[in-house]
Amino acid sequence: MLYEGGFYIQFKCEICGNEDPKYIGYLNNNPYCRKCIQFKGELASDDISYLNGPSKAIIKYELSQEQKDISKAVLKNFINHKNTLIYAVCGAGKTELVFEVIEYALNHKMKVGFAVPRKDVVIELARRFQTTFKNNIVIALFGGNTSILYGDIICLTTHQLYRYSKYFDLLILDEIDAFPYKGNDVLEAIFKRSVKGNYVLMSATPDEKTLNDFRQNNTVLELFTRYHKKPIPVPKIIIRYSFFKIIFVIRKLKEYENKNLPCFVFAPTIDTCESLYSCLKLFFKRIDYVHSKREKRNEIIDKFREGKLLCLVCTAVLERGVTVKNLQVIIYDADNNIYNDKALLQISGRVGRVIKATSGDVYYVCKKKTEYMEKAIKFTILANSKL
Repeated sequence: MLYEGGFYIQFKCEICGNEDPKYIGYLNNNPYCRKCIQFKGELASDDISYLNGPSKAIIKYELSQEQKDISKAVLKNFINHKNTLIYAVCGAGKTELVFEVIEYALNHKMKVGFAVPRKDVVIELARRFQTTFKNNIVIALFGGNTSILYGDIICLTTHQLYRYSKYFDLLILDEIDAFPYKGNDVLEAIFKRSVKGNYVLMSATPDEKTLNDFRQNNTVLELFTRYHKKPIPVPKIIIRYSFFKIIFVIRKLKEYENKNLPCFVFAPTIDTCESLYSCLKLFFKRIDYVHSKREKRNEIIDKFREGKLLCLVCTAVLERGVTVKNLQVIIYDADNNIYNDKALLQISGRVGRVIKATSGDVYYVCKKKTEYMEKAIKFTILANSKL
């Protein structure tokens, strides 16, 4: 409580809405919020309107009828001032489902944002949007890249939303189930604070509470088939012990090397990632590793995209937002507690996303089968049954 002008006033943080005295500090008798103290920097002005030209989404392939129907439903909800949840499997083409509503918003001089939890995905999205919306200015905003705040389409991490108070007429948030957004009440409050109009949430693995909230308003849009109408690769469980796990990985990578097929080998921790890479590099030359603390991570990922590398040993940092033709996936130590069914589905969803390469391998390499693996496989088979 603040004492001001003879009255006690309840302090409420303007950024995250915190009112809990436990997280309120004082400096020179002025209150500040400990919950979001790290969110400091230049703030965007709502007075600045930035529209480079008329908007037209250029899509290189025709959407499926299901995609077209959902796209129009998203637009209808937005025009009727309703928020939407898009619940779609990995590879369903979720991003394409919001092109129509983005085009509408831009042509009506509205401010548009597209937020995701991770920097790597922001960079990827900005490239895609600049290709799709050629007449418009697209910016990418993330930690270390914050000099430009204004554009027609602002792609940004959820952490950067604090700069935009009641700013976006249309705000799209993808990967609502991903770290660090999931379960972070500060980021959720900042997201809601940045919306002036309406928002669209997207996920392949939303939690039950979110689903139920949107179902009550009849604004959940579901898509359980991929845009190319091919089945999602069903993961195979490989049970091995000790060094036999490594031997399996080496044999599969040799097979992929002979066929010139790229592969992600996922590891549950940074230590496992680095030790696994140290072993595998003895057998393979076109190999590298990435995790959240790896320097020049984006340059390494670009080398992989360009075909200069055939294998990337990685952590969950690459479980989302990356599309590579002919990609194969091996999840090492898949029985680690970090891999719940949602994480396994996201990682498996990296395979078969490209229309000219709709198949591929997904291996769960482990000492024992887990309930999460069974759930992920069961969901994949169920989704394929809807084809």
